[in-house]
Amino acid sequence: MTRVALIGAGDICPAYVNGLRRFPALKLVGLADARHEAAVARGRELDVPVFTLDALLASDADIIINLTPPQAHFEVCQRILAAGKHVYTEKPLAATFGQGQQLLADAQQRGLRVGCAPDTFLGAAGQTARRFVDQGGIGAVVAGQAIMMERGPDDWHPNPGFFYAAGAGPLLDMGVYYLTQLVQLLGPIEQVQGLAHSSWSPRIVPRGERKGATIEVDTPTHVTGGLRFANGAFVNLTTSFDVWKHASTPIELYGADGTLLLPDPNNFGGELRYSQQDGDWQGLPLSQPFDSNLRGLGVAEMADAIREGRPHRASGEMALHVLEVMETLLQSAAQQRPLPVLTRCERPAPLDTLPGGFA
Repeated sequence: MTRVALIGAGDICPAYVNGLRRFPALKLVGLADARHEAAVARGRELDVPVFTLDALLASDADIIINLTPPQAHFEVCQRILAAGKHVYTEKPLAATFGQGQQLLADAQQRGLRVGCAPDTFLGAAGQTARRFVDQGGIGAVVAGQAIMMERGPDDWHPNPGFFYAAGAGPLLDMGVYYLTQLVQLLGPIEQVQGLAHSSWSPRIVPRGERKGATIEVDTPTHVTGGLRFANGAFVNLTTSFDVWKHASTPIELYGADGTLLLPDPNNFGGELRYSQQDGDWQGLPLSQPFDSNLRGLGVAEMADAIREGRPHRASGEMALHVLEVMETLLQSAAQQRPLPVLTRCERPAPLDTLPGGFA
């Protein structure tokens, strides 16, 4: 059994606790937060043992999951690695590509693993799509589009300020789901060209309990760009916190023999549809059971991989590649020219067994 622990008692914590408890091969041993009172409250709510941060780092946990805000990922991950623990962090891997490189180098030097969300690509929709694409369901993929446009978390999140800080924004907060899904389907990206801007700064909360409050903006809130994949496919990506409504499919892939429509990659399940050439749309049945909110699936798969001595799927290497893509898109927008992506990663193998003794 693999012992896992959590650092960070924020809004995503309950989803992880509930997800981790679906895997009998994992034992949740503790929770800590820099705000100890927050950890105590969350531990009481979720029936999880509470530690101070130093005590958790000194505990018998094998993998520590980092659920802190993005700006803290690097420092907290460094502390976890220095304590001799494998680390699995919420996305993005770090606030900058350079920090991400340092984390992977530190882990390699210590003989430790780095895993990183999102793990939603391991869900039923992503894995069904992966098999369909690999089996030639729409022929060779030549193009696609990925669209994440919403009004942002201003009126529903209790503390939305960090979404608009450097290292966040719609691209790093939500675009990471789309890019990770695309990379596991199509492979690595070799060039990007971006456009980006902030529509309003400061932002005014439009409704809800915080209506009228202001939010300072330190990152682009609308980012669009072109992605050229190493396999030759071109995909257009748009991420925005500036749009009330739209009617586009989250991800569309266009192949030589047809088109595949994918659901929101922030979810594990959803409806898949495809057409052969100019035929009618057909549903594509999901091929595995992970179709509900199962945060921690990547942790369970990583734990299995460590025991079995093989690469894990929600890897730091893929997360670093995606982080470089996002950072390079913003640099491309600032420089008004296409830029190369220098890292490469392997497509994670399709998920062919249920990890962690899933129940």
